[in-house]
This record gives sequence, C-alpha cells and structure tokens, in this order.
Amino acid sequence: MKSICAAVIFLCTAQTLIAQDKQFTHQDTLRGSITPERAWWDLVHYELDVQVFPEEQSLQGSNIVTYKVLKPKQKLQIDLQAPMQLLSATQHGKKLQITSAGSAHFISLQAKQPIGSLQKIKLTFKGKPRIAQNPPWDGGWTWQNDSLGKPFIANANQGIGASVWWPNKDHPYDEVDSLDVKATVPKGLMAVSNGRLVDSTGTSAHEMTYHWTVKNPINNYGVNINIADYAHFDDYYSGEKGKLDLNFYVLKENLAKAEKQFEQVPDMLEAFEYWLGPYPFYEDGYKLVEVPYLGMEHQSSVTYGNKYGNGYLGRDLSGSGWGDKFDYIIIHESAHEWFANNITNKDVADMWIQEGFTTYAENLFVDYHFGKKASSEYVLGMRKLIRNDRPIIGIYGVDYEGSGDMYFKGANILNSLRYIINNDEKWREILRGLGHTFYHQTVSSATIENYISKQTGMDLKPFFDQYLRTIMVPKLEYQIENNTLSYRYTQIVNGFSAPVDIKVNDKIQRIFPTEEWTELSFEKGITDFNVNPNFYIETQQCTD
Repeated sequence: MKSICAAVIFLCTAQTLIAQDKQFTHQDTLRGSITPERAWWDLVHYELDVQVFPEEQSLQGSNIVTYKVLKPKQKLQIDLQAPMQLLSATQHGKKLQITSAGSAHFISLQAKQPIGSLQKIKLTFKGKPRIAQNPPWDGGWTWQNDSLGKPFIANANQGIGASVWWPNKDHPYDEVDSLDVKATVPKGLMAVSNGRLVDSTGTSAHEMTYHWTVKNPINNYGVNINIADYAHFDDYYSGEKGKLDLNFYVLKENLAKAEKQFEQVPDMLEAFEYWLGPYPFYEDGYKLVEVPYLGMEHQSSVTYGNKYGNGYLGRDLSGSGWGDKFDYIIIHESAHEWFANNITNKDVADMWIQEGFTTYAENLFVDYHFGKKASSEYVLGMRKLIRNDRPIIGIYGVDYEGSGDMYFKGANILNSLRYIINNDEKWREILRGLGHTFYHQTVSSATIENYISKQTGMDLKPFFDQYLRTIMVPKLEYQIENNTLSYRYTQIVNGFSAPVDIKVNDKIQRIFPTEEWTELSFEKGITDFNVNPNFYIETQQCTD
C-alpha cells in the first residue's frame, strides 16, 4: 500500500486570483480591448512631428495617421492620456468632431470610408506629458541634466502606453507598417529616435529638427525620442543577412567607457543570430542610446543606462557568477528585438511571450559563449526570484498583465522544454522557426504554444496550462523500497505528464510520471537517486 504525501493543491486560475485584488473599469476595457472603433481600420503609417521644450517640460506636435479601411464605419478611436490634450482632428482639410471618454477619443468622420481605401487623419496635440517616477517601470518622460547642465531627456512607456505623450491607436494588436518621426529640439542638442536618420536641419536660429524613418512594423511603446548633447560613433556587424549598421549615442563624458563596454554588441548579435535567427530589422539598423534610466527595448533604438558595467547595475541576478560576465541591459534589452519587437504580444495578458523568451535569451547568450553547463547554472540561479504569486498569463481585454514571474519563471519554463525535447538542434530549429514564422507579427500565447507543440510532435497544452495558467509547480513524489522506485506527480492539471530525467546508482534514465503511481525496478538496491534540476518541478520523498 503506497503512502499518500500531504500536499496542498492550488486549483487557481488567473481570473479567480486577480479578481480578488483588481476591479476593472470601463476605461480598462477601452484601453485593453479591440473596440468596435478600433477594429474596422488597420494601421499603415504614422508621421509623428513633435517639438520638445525642455525648460517647460512640454511637447506640441501632430501625428498624421494613414490607415486602411477594413469595414465601412464612420467613427474611430484615438488614445491620448491627460494631461496631454488632443487639440484637433482633421480629414481632407475638414475639422472633425471629437467625443472623449477619459483617455479614449472618438472621432466622427465626415467622408465615406470605402473598404480597401487608404485614408489619412491629422491629429494635433500639446501638453506636459506625465513625468516618470521610476522609469522604465513607471512610464512617462524623464527630464534631467547631464554633468554640464545640458538637458538629458527620454521617454519610456511600455506599461502605461505610448498615448501618455502622443495620440495613436494604443493597443498592441495593430502595429503600424512604417513610421516617420520628426523631433525639433533646441540647438546644441540631438534628438535620437527609431530607425535611420534621414536628415537634420536648422528650422530656426535656435532649433534643430531631426527626421528619423522606420521601414519595418513597430509597436507603439517602442517609439521613443532621446535628447541630449550626444557623442556618436558607429560600427557594423557582418551577420546572416549581410551588413548590419551599428550606431551608438552616448553622453560625451562617457564616450571612452561606451566604446569599451559596447564591444559586447557584436558578441550579443553573434549569439542571438545563432539561436534565434537573423536580427529582425536590418533595414533600420541597430542603435544603443544612453538615457537617464536603466534601459528599454525601443525597436532599433535600444536604450541604455546600466552605468557601463557588467551585471544588472553591478549585480548578478542569478547569483551563479555568470551574470557578471556580461552587461545585463545590452543583452536583455537587445534580445527584445526578437521577442517584443519582431514577435509582439497581441494582448498584454500574454506579455510572457516578450519577457519570458527574452529572459531565457540571456541563458542562450551564456550557452553560446560559456557552454551549456554555465547556461544551466545561470537559469537555475533565477529560480530563487520566482514568487508563484499569481499566474503568468493575465486577464484579456482589460490591459492587465500577469505575474512578474513571466521573467524568471518564464525562462525556467523554456529551459524545461529544452530538456524535455532533449535535442538541442531541434530546440534551436524551433526558436529560429518562431522568428521566421511570426516575422513582424502580433500573436497570442496560444499561437506560440500551438506552434511549439506542432514542431515537437507533443501535446504540450497541459504543460503550458500548468505553468502559465496556474501557480502550481508539479511535484514528483517518490518512494524507494530496496530496488524499487515508485513515483507519481501531484499538484498538476488534468493530463499533465511531462518526462523527467533521473539518475539512479550513477545511471541516467528518463521516466514519464503521471498522477498514478508507477513502479520501476532495478537489479541492485537503490543507493543514490537524483532528479535533473533543469526540469522545473518540486520533489518529495514519501515514507510509510
């Protein structure tokens, strides 16, 4: 008679957990759902023209939105958050009526909107954008000065949304196909944005306008403007798709340090192109730009504030020692070019696609340059940061993310998958296949899960349900009696049955536990039993 180990089974879903501490409002729905006023038109191009006034900490400008009509509707939703003001909306030279509901602004169109036609609407705006209290986590604008007293300014707004400073269709499901940014700043300063610099012109005796263009689809929160008296240096990388231009913008006082620290960029590109496929934005180049906060994954304009040292502000988050070997911000934020910018979540509830894969990419960087053992030590070291407070996947349609475990637990989920598949070349093929199959697309977690299942030939739905949609960590209960090993899983969803590698008497063997007890006999008595720690499970020995 097998003994039964005591275990508390937490049958919790994202909905029941979050509902206890979060009440959603109509504004949450307007922000987080594909409303009828969003669904009928598809983004094609933004032409964002903004003037920045450092002394007043204010902006004014316009955004010309080009869109394709999918259904013949007459009202569209544009988002802009207070205290910014949407001054006007015009189409074909005619001023349009605007009805506002908080940050959502509904514009009534006068001209017919034929299906398939390209239309434009011009939005003008001004105001003092929200000041970020703790960027990049608390979004908005940062207004600082460098050591010489010159303005040092940047925006970061992933969570709060790009509509914190400019009017746009602020939902991740629809990315604009291309973008132009014109930023006007006082002379003596440079404005650095996404993509490539088209030109810089003196628009008055005291102002300069910098025109940047992006040829690839880009998510709204990835659009940024960074302003300082920058020094610039460049390089190139010979990659899978040819010559990739590298450009670096740093405070002049940090030029020497930057030239040394940013030597890690080619190493990063080499590792990620091997594991994840070609850099996704060769047409727009790669930039690393110094900013007055820690850093952010702005597409083709990755921002950097890690103080020119390795680790995460000098700290190895994994505690393994391997995190001291590289600059966390260069590696992590650049990995977002593959996951966040190339492949983007369709709803922020699925943000683990961006943060889980990107945190796991740090492990791939370690693997490429220091070996598989080192990469295992690095990712396993992150487990101490997992809280299992609520599920990784959040609530759909209300702009609500899941648990912060999407970072470190997400990385360990993917590491477990690598060991379950047990074929590194196949795993690499899957990772590269994601970048190719979903190139420049917005996707759901279900889409990614189904792709991996199909490529592995495994039914991984219970696996993903277990780790993404509950807080339960599978527990391998086992019992040893002489030469017989008995084992089973507890704390699992229906159908969960992931294999695990064990070591018995110095012999490695793969077992396939289920919720039912299984017996395995050996020729000799069992004197040594270990579970490969790369499988993200708990273990417990049972006694009579």
